[in-house]
Amino acid sequence: MERSKFLKTSAGIGAFLTLPFTMGASFLTKTRVNKGYFVPSGKDRFDKNLPIFDGDTFYTKVSGEDTNYDLFVFESTRLKEGGPALHYHYEQDEWWYVLEGEFLIKVGEITYSAKRGDSVFGPRMVPHCFAKVGEGEARLLMIFQPAGKMEEFFRKTSEGYTTNLTAAESDQFRKDHGFERVGPPLTYLKQ
Repeated sequence: MERSKFLKTSAGIGAFLTLPFTMGASFLTKTRVNKGYFVPSGKDRFDKNLPIFDGDTFYTKVSGEDTNYDLFVFESTRLKEGGPALHYHYEQDEWWYVLEGEFLIKVGEITYSAKRGDSVFGPRMVPHCFAKVGEGEARLLMIFQPAGKMEEFFRKTSEGYTTNLTAAESDQFRKDHGFERVGPPLTYLKQ
């Protein structure tokens, strides 16, 4: 009697385990949105902009959730001068398009002075950083391809997750989200 129960249980488990293959595993993977959507100027895709990095605001325009994490697009509005530390992404290419203001964008050994309408591409595994320069508001459109965990990184940062982390914990947090700090922020002379 025990053997019969064991065989029935094993057959049931086997059928369950083969279900992803018989159904194409579609229920196990995230799906892409199947219709377009509109995001107004100055608004976030989810109506939940991310205040981040002491006065900067990120507005998601295309979420990784929309594209099965193939793409993440956001607008960054920056009030303060400066920017992130020199870093590189393990698997994401990054692209910057200046909407307003002026930025210095360093990719590898080259630093570009980028103004409204200019764009700069940074390939994965190449150290890069950028800095807003000058007074007033500046805005960047930024793209990560594939999205990776960058959207999650920015969301957690905006929620204060990184506030009390040590330098080592902060570095690990970055690595857990697919990138690594390899140097200081970009320095520049104020004009």
